[in-house]
Amino acid sequence: MSSELLVLIPVAFIAGIINAAVGVGGLIIMPTFYSTLPHFTPAEIMGIDKCSSVMGHLMSIKQFTARLRLPWTLILPTAISAVIGAYSGIRLLDFMPSDWMRPIVIVVLAIMLAYTWFKPQFGHSDTSREPTRGDLAKGILSGFAIGFYDGFIGPGTGSFLLFLFIRFFHFDFLRATACAKVVNFGTNFSTLFFLIPNGLIHYEMAIPLGVSAICGSLVGVRVALRGGNLWIRRLFLILAATLLIKLLWETLH
Repeated sequence: MSSELLVLIPVAFIAGIINAAVGVGGLIIMPTFYSTLPHFTPAEIMGIDKCSSVMGHLMSIKQFTARLRLPWTLILPTAISAVIGAYSGIRLLDFMPSDWMRPIVIVVLAIMLAYTWFKPQFGHSDTSREPTRGDLAKGILSGFAIGFYDGFIGPGTGSFLLFLFIRFFHFDFLRATACAKVVNFGTNFSTLFFLIPNGLIHYEMAIPLGVSAICGSLVGVRVALRGGNLWIRRLFLILAATLLIKLLWETLH
């Protein structure tokens, strides 16, 4: 086993736990990728990350669907739209830098964080209903936008999806987390249609890290189910604030 894998495997396990519980595992794994694999291009690092993330998300979905009832009539159109958005985003990444989009993301993330902080009951209980045509339209439009962000920039997609399902469709944190996993799996999987044909995935790295992410997701889902909405809300606030600080730092420097 290479020295890089010895460093990355435990980090992928921790990222898998956080991804399964609330998303934003990229905050942990991506900086480690760049520091551990300086000779890899950003596209190659994204290839390793997306391939391993798909494996972890798939295990999370399997666990959540065995324990929770999910609104598939809403999730599937949202996921399909997000897949198209993610593929569009990663193709655009080939032609132009993503830095221009960073200030927009910072503003949206700050609003999202403040909204959650000042509304203690946000996501506390599930008041969802059978999705209407308006709900489906909102899901498709927001799914495309978040999917585009995932393909174009990446880290924080899980947080945006979690907020989407709570704010617009009135799920609690637990069910919103499960729904976000399905959509996030779709966005990650769609990028593979671009990454694989272009030979941007190093499978000798991606597969061991994917196995580690699977093990992490087994732990993360159990932690989420036992901790409930209050625990997920607290972790969401911490990680969203961390992401906001990271983006601000990168923008200012």
